[in-house]
Amino acid sequence: MDKTIYLAGGCFWGTEKYLSLIKGVVFTEVGYANGNTVNPTYEDVCRKRTGHAETVKVTYNNEEISLTKLLNLFFASIDPTAVNRQGNDIGSQYRSGIYFTDESDKEIIQDAIKELSKIYKDPIAVEVLNLKNYYKAEDYHQKYLEKNPGGYCHIGNSTFDIARATKNEYPQKSKEELKKILTPLQYDVTKNNATEPPYRNEYFDNFEEGIYVDITTGEPLFSSEDKFDSGCGWPAFSKPIDNNLIKRVTDKSHGMNRIEVRSSNGDAHLGHVFSDGPKEKGGLRYCINSASLKFIPKNK
Repeated sequence: MDKTIYLAGGCFWGTEKYLSLIKGVVFTEVGYANGNTVNPTYEDVCRKRTGHAETVKVTYNNEEISLTKLLNLFFASIDPTAVNRQGNDIGSQYRSGIYFTDESDKEIIQDAIKELSKIYKDPIAVEVLNLKNYYKAEDYHQKYLEKNPGGYCHIGNSTFDIARATKNEYPQKSKEELKKILTPLQYDVTKNNATEPPYRNEYFDNFEEGIYVDITTGEPLFSSEDKFDSGCGWPAFSKPIDNNLIKRVTDKSHGMNRIEVRSSNGDAHLGHVFSDGPKEKGGLRYCINSASLKFIPKNK
């Protein structure tokens, strides 16, 4: 069954392109929503305080993708704590928002926001409202980045890979298969919960642009855009690409009380998550073994 949701995530050129790549999304269109004027133009929205937000109308097949998963993928493309801003674009028209027409969607959206708030110390700035109005934008804005591949976009290339990855499946491999394709260290880390040595691993000091995938399945898990130098000797990330890609498990081994992180599809041990990360990035530090990851450079 096809359903429609309206998502505002900054400049609608990039947001439309990103959402159109997600498996289960069947139609996207850009427009202006929840403002105070009728039939606004782009110039009106930019300069005349119309109150409209640049918005993407998204029609999706809810048998292929749930609203919760669609929203989590949307969250991966925005800074959900930014107020009236995404990337370099500043103004109320670039605010983030979720606008619904089906009242039954409201609780699903609120639950998704609640889960999102658990990984950020700053308040979530994504507004959740009934759709008050929506006006289709001018034709030259529709599918803008398809018509202008080199056009401006506030969303990074590695983030687009998140959406593209939804069209592939990453099944869990058997232990026998993994023993054939992994090194002894990679297998010991991902399947036996081992920990590699700090500072003597492949990616702790790698800051090249790209994505980090599950070594056992190839599924994208982390982005270089969220990697930072924590000084701990292992790769550190402020968040995964999508919260649904990660499982969090209480770990009381070695006399400690920690939160283990595992890949949802591959069930590979990745590392642990701590609450001592950079405040401006949400306050979390995903401390991940290099041996559980494979790095894919941006230009590959």
